[in-house]
Amino acid sequence: MSGLTPLLSPSASGGRADEVVRRITEAIHLGLLADGERLPAETELAAQFGVAPMTMRDALAILRDEGLLVTKRGRHGGSFVQRPQSPPLDRLRQRLVAMTPTAIRDLVDEHAAVAGHTAKLAAERAAAPNVRRLFTLTEQLGSATNTGDRIRADCRFHIELAVASQSQRLTRHEVSLQAEVSGMLWLPSDGADGTPGPRADLEGVVAEHHEIATAVVAEDAERARRLAEAHVARNLRRLTDLHLHLTSKEDRA
Repeated sequence: MSGLTPLLSPSASGGRADEVVRRITEAIHLGLLADGERLPAETELAAQFGVAPMTMRDALAILRDEGLLVTKRGRHGGSFVQRPQSPPLDRLRQRLVAMTPTAIRDLVDEHAAVAGHTAKLAAERAAAPNVRRLFTLTEQLGSATNTGDRIRADCRFHIELAVASQSQRLTRHEVSLQAEVSGMLWLPSDGADGTPGPRADLEGVVAEHHEIATAVVAEDAERARRLAEAHVARNLRRLTDLHLHLTSKEDRA
């Protein structure tokens, strides 16, 4: 299982099957758990998530019913990740539509603060493998051909930046923020009626990721912080414009 598994555990308010389902579902769609990856045994997972074995059993059953896990029998059996080809776009649209402009601004403000500080610490602390991974994920985003791959490459870049900061608390926070924001940022904006909407600037995002990674490798902490804050702050316009577009479409309907 991914080395980031401990970062997926529910908060202290968790402990229910639906909370475990939510966290594992996010991990699958964000690429923190790889397609085909074998999960640990129920008892081990329950210990990692701090829940009772029966709670974990219920959660895994829900994930199987939703097609996100498949169980294989036999000596080499177990529960294996089965990532769908497309992320839950309708659910992401509904989440964005339900938000208020103030809530969107607060979410982006929080993310800018976390991303800026993690970038600063990454420039001061990152190991060579972290830096290589940042550039690799930037290339993966540039070559992504579908929404799911873009979401995964984008969110993994920001999480890797947090991992490079060597702060587990900040990394946990970044994982939670990515679960909230990353999928919405890459939502296709054209509706079924063909109404065009604001589009994500793939080339611009890739260029900004590359600039952040370059500042990290140069150990320029202040530049890395400024670039990361500005990069995340630009998400406010994207999410706000998309929110207005989607809500206006609902009004027309």
